[in-house]
Amino acid sequence: MNIDFEFLGDTFSKLLAAVPTTLGLFFASLIVGGMLSLVIVAMRVSPNWALNRFARGYILVFRGSPLLIQMFLVYYGLGQFPAVRESFLWPLLRVPYVCAIVSLALCTAGYTAEIIRGGLQSVPHGQIEAALAVGMSRWTVLRRIIAPITLRYALPAYSTEAVLLVKSTALASLVTVWDVTGVAQQIIQRTYRTMEVFICAAAIYLVLNFIIVRALGMLEKKLSPHLRDRNAIAATAPKKSSSVALKAATVPDGQHIDS
Repeated sequence: MNIDFEFLGDTFSKLLAAVPTTLGLFFASLIVGGMLSLVIVAMRVSPNWALNRFARGYILVFRGSPLLIQMFLVYYGLGQFPAVRESFLWPLLRVPYVCAIVSLALCTAGYTAEIIRGGLQSVPHGQIEAALAVGMSRWTVLRRIIAPITLRYALPAYSTEAVLLVKSTALASLVTVWDVTGVAQQIIQRTYRTMEVFICAAAIYLVLNFIIVRALGMLEKKLSPHLRDRNAIAATAPKKSSSVALKAATVPDGQHIDS
């Protein structure tokens, strides 16, 4: 197969022009979903039975049903209710871009809430009791103890959710949002060159996900200085033990090594 570099360059330029739309979908749904997940996780860990059951049901529905169906229900389904069409939200909900953001945010909120809940459960109770014992208020304990530890434990799983969210933005093309995937489909409809176009689109998504993973990895490393020190000590320990073993091999029997 001959490689048409001119076509690849033209395709890349057209797809790169759609990257801001994809990033807008990603960051908007990430922020809205993150704020919503905080509300859901607060209800999930609440001792109130009704709030706890509502959060459980929300997480079950949005984690257990396909995102594509959720997006179709928001885009095609909400307009069937007269109350929605007559509300002040209708000018927003009739826009495909907004419907895609709402669908992605509602879905990622369910996953993020469970990730945050797992981080909360990883906070040692001894540290909370010690903070309260020295006179910290509950708000200070949340800000100085619980939130940093929860964030540190939740970041690895949250980076995976962020990558999945980037890839999920491709579904927005099915509700006429012209992101990278939507523009790729337009090019294919005109040229019938599926392989080259989708390879270019996949390369763009790969670069975006690589940048996001690296950024979250740097944040995780910054929040875990104690792990960096431990890794540095572990890296130097084998060298010391190997040198001691080498001395032991060269010393005659019956003699001792002064460490």
